[in-house]
Amino acid sequence: MNEYDVIVVGTGVAGLFTALNLGKDKKILMITKSSMDLGDSFLAQGGICVQLDDDDYDSFMEDTLRAGHYENKREAVDVMIRSSREIIADLVNIGVEFDRYDSDFSYTKEGAHSKARILHSKDTTGYEISSKLISKVKGLNNVTILEKSTVIDVLSKDNHCYGVIVKKENNELKIFYSQATVLATGGIGGLYPRSTNYPHLTGDALAIALKHNIKVKDMDYVQIHPTSLYTEKPGRAFLISESVRGEGAVLIDKNGNRFTDELQPRDVLTKAIYDQMEKDKMPYVRLCLAGYVNADIKKRFPGIYEHCKKEGYDITKECIPVVPAQHYFMGGIEVDLKSKTSMENLYAVGETSCNGVHGRNRLASNSLLESFVFSKIAAQNIMKNWKVEKHPKFSEPDYLPYDIILEENKQLILDEIRKGN
Repeated sequence: MNEYDVIVVGTGVAGLFTALNLGKDKKILMITKSSMDLGDSFLAQGGICVQLDDDDYDSFMEDTLRAGHYENKREAVDVMIRSSREIIADLVNIGVEFDRYDSDFSYTKEGAHSKARILHSKDTTGYEISSKLISKVKGLNNVTILEKSTVIDVLSKDNHCYGVIVKKENNELKIFYSQATVLATGGIGGLYPRSTNYPHLTGDALAIALKHNIKVKDMDYVQIHPTSLYTEKPGRAFLISESVRGEGAVLIDKNGNRFTDELQPRDVLTKAIYDQMEKDKMPYVRLCLAGYVNADIKKRFPGIYEHCKKEGYDITKECIPVVPAQHYFMGGIEVDLKSKTSMENLYAVGETSCNGVHGRNRLASNSLLESFVFSKIAAQNIMKNWKVEKHPKFSEPDYLPYDIILEENKQLILDEIRKGN
């Protein structure tokens, strides 16, 4: 059977939360390019922002706008902030366990935040949230999950989306029809030689949008994270969470001198690090936790501690080499405040979408919150405006091998990014 009520492309937090907020009477197909546990949502270390109280609204708004160079869509930021406490309540009800101090939540602070308003689960917040969401979705009888399958196109006619074309693991092409389709395919790290993203995240949905003249926005707004662990080994860059600096860690040059304010917005700090690397004639700067972080480093940052230990560094005793790496995409498929794209029956949520929340530069730990808020809104909008439309019949076209499609897609996206630079 290849007909569904809703197709969700991507199984990161945005895709999963969309599925969880759709009606239980709807037949849902979730498609993921890899396996469900190999998405960037699992990698989120720092945490998720939340409005602390009514008095925190103006501060939260200003921090987000300032980090985004005031190019944010203020209405979208407003929706995100005002929805934040409801989202946290949803996650707690699902079973997500955030760190607590006695009976109260434990909040941390990250770069460009004026207050400590970030909830976390040690340094593996993404894993905690994602694993609980996956468990919940897998328990739904109305959801079918298709792993190791790549959406290579949407079924469209007269600017209406009627489903997707999928390349399965055995290279078989398959058409799936739906009344509504949600793109939640994540970021574009696979387009870059050094990224904190998984390499299979190559912006497939963006390429599809560009080919179908679906509106995109701010394609050149690519965020570089200031601190990934320096290594000469190939593969995904290991992120050293911004919360490490939020807890007091400092950056030093080759002579052991602190050279900048570690809690500046990411783009500003990244430039400071690159400038220092050039000045030092070194391929990295160093980040020091020992002697600066008051918390028990092993307990507060167990994932970072273990990974660095495997790489030969004991962060409780020595500084570690760090270097910037591509991290997040603020641009994407343009959507309105209901997460609707310019194509009918097609939605986009999470990193692959652009609703204007982040502006030119994302504020730390706003990504998870933004994904949850607008994926829930997308699901609610689908349900509120539900109607069954008869779809035209599509024949399965002949496609080039996926490796050729992938290279064409990469070039298409990178060309679009370069246009704005």
